[in-house]
Amino acid sequence: MGNAFQRYTARVALLVVPLAALLWDPTPGLAGTITLGLAQGFAVLGGQTVTNTGSTTIQGDVGVYPGSKITDQTDISLTGTFHESDAVAQNAQSAVTAAYIALAGQSATSTLTGKDLGGMTLAPGVYFFSSTAQLTGVLTLDFGTTPNADFIFQIGSGLTTAVNSSVVVENAGAGSGVYWQVGSSATLNTGTA
Repeated sequence: MGNAFQRYTARVALLVVPLAALLWDPTPGLAGTITLGLAQGFAVLGGQTVTNTGSTTIQGDVGVYPGSKITDQTDISLTGTFHESDAVAQNAQSAVTAAYIALAGQSATSTLTGKDLGGMTLAPGVYFFSSTAQLTGVLTLDFGTTPNADFIFQIGSGLTTAVNSSVVVENAGAGSGVYWQVGSSATLNTGTA
């Protein structure tokens, strides 16, 4: 995990089953077909372990289920609550699994396999990576004239961000959504926002 996690105006969700999920200000998306339900208050939700290294700011809850370890909690500035292998984390994990399955079922509009997201400006759509995805630098997600649309990133295995990488959301509306459906693990390096 990196130094700072920001709460975006748009609904943003990183869904990784079974390892981790990072969720920001989620509300129903895709014409109401995908909701985060009981996972809505979580900023980070892991399946086995949530690993933190260094000073990190997180807005929302942090949980893990069925695993039970959140490392370096004393280095996390948290606006929510830690949930380690409790009923709250278990229920949130069930909700994330349902959302993950729904996101995986969306048809890709563009294949980005082998491309770095850094430096790109994208319009709403479903972006597919057959294996890993990398973000080095700034990715701009511009809702343009469709502020209530969605961005979905389907990533076959891992997502890795470089130090000080960021995702900038432009022209989002109240119904805007950004979802990251990641197959195995997400590594957000220092300074990722």
